[in-house]
Amino acid sequence: MYFAIDSNDSSTQPVHPTGGDVIPLAEATRAWFAISLQTFGGPAGQIAVMQHKLVDEKRWIGQQRFLHALNYCTLLPGPEAQQLAIYTGWLLNGTRGGLIAGSLFVLPGVIALLALSAIYVRFGSTDVVSALFAGVAPAVIAIVVQAVHRIAKRALAHGALVAIAVGAFVALTMFGVPFPIVVFASALIGWALGRRIPGLGRASSHGDADDGPAPLISDDALHHELPSKRRSFGIVALGALLWFAPVVAFAALVSSTDVFVDQGLFFSGTAVVTFGGAYAVLAYVAHQAVYVYGWLAPGEMVRGLALAETTPGPLIMVVQFVAFLGAYRDPGSLDPWVAAVLASLLVTWVTFVPCFLFVLLGAPYVERLRHNRHLTSALTGVTAAVVGVIANLAVFFALHTLFDRNREVGSGPVSLDVPVLSSWDPLAFAITGIALAAMFWRGWGPLRTLGLCALLGVAAYAVGLAA
Repeated sequence: MYFAIDSNDSSTQPVHPTGGDVIPLAEATRAWFAISLQTFGGPAGQIAVMQHKLVDEKRWIGQQRFLHALNYCTLLPGPEAQQLAIYTGWLLNGTRGGLIAGSLFVLPGVIALLALSAIYVRFGSTDVVSALFAGVAPAVIAIVVQAVHRIAKRALAHGALVAIAVGAFVALTMFGVPFPIVVFASALIGWALGRRIPGLGRASSHGDADDGPAPLISDDALHHELPSKRRSFGIVALGALLWFAPVVAFAALVSSTDVFVDQGLFFSGTAVVTFGGAYAVLAYVAHQAVYVYGWLAPGEMVRGLALAETTPGPLIMVVQFVAFLGAYRDPGSLDPWVAAVLASLLVTWVTFVPCFLFVLLGAPYVERLRHNRHLTSALTGVTAAVVGVIANLAVFFALHTLFDRNREVGSGPVSLDVPVLSSWDPLAFAITGIALAAMFWRGWGPLRTLGLCALLGVAAYAVGLAA
């Protein structure tokens, strides 16, 4: 049951008397499956698909109600588009609806990237596949640069926020400050600045009011499920059990390799600090996976991101590729292919189960966050830092794509990777320039740009320009 709040009357009146599903669960499931097949283009594209289907076309939820749910999801760690699907599914069909919506949102991407990871392991060393990656890796640089540009335009509306972004970039690039520390320090700085600079954390306008028939869930409707200590404790207990049970099982049953436990714990940790979208955490993941755990080579992280860009679902799905390669190369007593598939599914599980936990736990409380200025200011600080974090990721990818060799320079706490200029790759530079022109001058999207650059890589191989 939903209740409408009359701004001139403190009483509540039911606007959806069923007390159950707003729409039939089967109909909602079909809609979420259709949405899941169209979730290309990163979070902006994914949110736009849900906006079109749920708000504009089907009129299941009001515009401001939808945007309020989105604002809440941006406060959470993890992919906000998938969390928005969970939240909206919960609004429409309760807990069952949230579980179905969130699961279907990532399922096509999980299957696609699992297949692509296997293809990469099996055929990645062939000349044709190498030529494809010689084209798509430079395109990834352009995609990340565009992400920096778009977020900076939206997030850096004040000089103090520019300073946070620059500070985050310097902390990561020159001082090697761990990513979680950068996130929480930025949140603290944003909160402090919000107390001194009025309006710093004020949410931007998201658009005009709805046009068309009244939605099934109006902008003023409140879900019937009230917050309670009993409900919250039950969700936390069950969610934590489901989250970590597979990791414990691998620790108990597989003693010949530590890769499953290492990946399960590491990606469980990244799941709770993934503020600002996948790009923000990928620099941290890339550094740890390459230099600390040795699961893959620097150039392979770029290739994994290129594969993830071509599949539906959240971009953070690239962690599945990382897990696949890491377990394939360190399978212990297991068959390498079995180990790779198990690790891929384990990491997918520990990455996305927390999303369900966070959303279903906090959803009944979300209305209380609507006008919380302190939380909004903290989020503003994190969003500003994300610009610097993504810029750091762009530098990481550029160093390992445009140059064949890099070296470390520094003194004391300062350490910086710099390219060996004589090792520059003219083909990579050329394709990167074309990708940047396509995206910034012609306005092409990521998929179209990746396709063009892949063809350029193959063409260069055909005429002998690519080894």
